[in-house]
Amino acid sequence: MKHPIKKFFFVVAILFCFTTNAQKEVNFDSSGFRSVMNRAKAEHKPVFYMLYATWCSHCNKMKSEVFKDSTVANFMNKNFICAWQDIEKGEGEFFKGSFGVKAYPTFLFLDENEALLYNFNSEKKADDFLIEAKNALNLQMQLPYLEKQFNADFSNGDKCLNYINILKKGSDRKVLNPIAQKYLATQSDTQLVSDTNWKIIANAVTDIESRPFQYVLQHQKEFETVASSKRIQKKIGNIITELLQPYTVHADTLTYQKKRAICKSINLHLSDSLVLNYDLQVYEKAKNWPAYCKSAPEYVEKFVWTNDKIIKDISNNYWIHTYDETHLKQAITWTKHANEILESTDGFILLSKLYQKINDPKNAILFAQTAKDRNKSLGFNTKEADDLLLQLSVKQ
Repeated sequence: MKHPIKKFFFVVAILFCFTTNAQKEVNFDSSGFRSVMNRAKAEHKPVFYMLYATWCSHCNKMKSEVFKDSTVANFMNKNFICAWQDIEKGEGEFFKGSFGVKAYPTFLFLDENEALLYNFNSEKKADDFLIEAKNALNLQMQLPYLEKQFNADFSNGDKCLNYINILKKGSDRKVLNPIAQKYLATQSDTQLVSDTNWKIIANAVTDIESRPFQYVLQHQKEFETVASSKRIQKKIGNIITELLQPYTVHADTLTYQKKRAICKSINLHLSDSLVLNYDLQVYEKAKNWPAYCKSAPEYVEKFVWTNDKIIKDISNNYWIHTYDETHLKQAITWTKHANEILESTDGFILLSKLYQKINDPKNAILFAQTAKDRNKSLGFNTKEADDLLLQLSVKQ
C-alpha cells in the first residue's frame, strides 16, 4: 500500500500534467499566408483561418469567448494550424479577392496545398463552432469532394443539394446560382415541382429571368404542394432584393432602371411593393426629389397605408425637400392618418411643421400645442414643442 503522503503527491502530479496539457486558448499564427502554408506543408496539417475586422463585435466575441474555451482550444490546436488576419490590413485584400470574403467573421479551412476544404461565417457558440470544425475534417463534407461528386453526375438532385448546402455556409448566393442552373437544366418543367428541386431553387437560384424561377412564378399553386405559400413569397422577395439592392446602395440609377423593368414585369402585389420601395430609396440617395414625390403616393396609399412609421418617414422627407403645396398637403393628409393609426408626439410636431411650411400658422400652432400638451401629460420633455411655438409666435 502506498504511503498517504506519496499518494497525495502522485495525485497532484497527475492533475498537474492534465492541466498543463489542456489548452487555454487557440494559438493563432499571424505571420502571414505564405508562412502559414509553409508550416502546413511541413507539419502535414490543414489550416484554419479566421478573418476578422477590429470593429466587428461578433469577431471580438469569438476571440474573447469561443477561442478561449478550453475544449475548442484543445481541438483546434490539435487538428489545425490556426491563423488569423485583420481583413482591413496587410493581406486582407488578398483574402477578399481569393476567397470572396464579404461577411465577418469568416472562417476558412484549407488543406496544405491551399485548396479550400470548408468555410462558414458569422458568430457561433462554442458547441456550434466545434460542429463546423469537425465537419471540416470530414471528407464527405469537404467542398472538393462534394464538387467532384456533383460534377460526376450533375443530374443528381441530392448531390447538387448536398454541395449547395455546404457551399452556402460561407459563399455568396451568386456563387451557388451556376451550380443550381447546371443541375436544373437537366430537369423538365414538370420535374421542377419537387421537394429537392424547390430547395435548390430557394437556396441557390438568383437569376430572376431564368427558366426555373420563371416557372415558379407561373406555377405557384403547384409549388405550394412542396413548399408553403409564405416560403414562395419569401423567395420572390429575396430575388428582387438581391437584384435591386446593389444598384440602390450605389445610386446607380441607369442600371437600376433596367433591372427595375425586369422586376416590375413580375406584376405581383409583392413585387410592385418592393419595386416602389426601392424606387424611393434610389431617388432619395440620388436626391431626385421630384421623382421621389411622383412615386411616393402609390407606395403610401397602396402598400404601406397601415404602417404609421413609414408614412411619417415619407411625409418628413416631403417637409424637408419639397415646397410644392400640393405635395405638402398630401403629406399632411398622410400624417393625420398615421396619427389615427398610432397617436404620437412626433406626428403632431410634423403636422405643425408641414402647416408652417404652407403658411397656415393657425394649424401650425394648434398641432405644436397639442404635441406639448401630450408630452406634458405623459411627463416627457416638451422642449421641441416649446421651441416650435416660440418660433411660430415670433413669426406672427
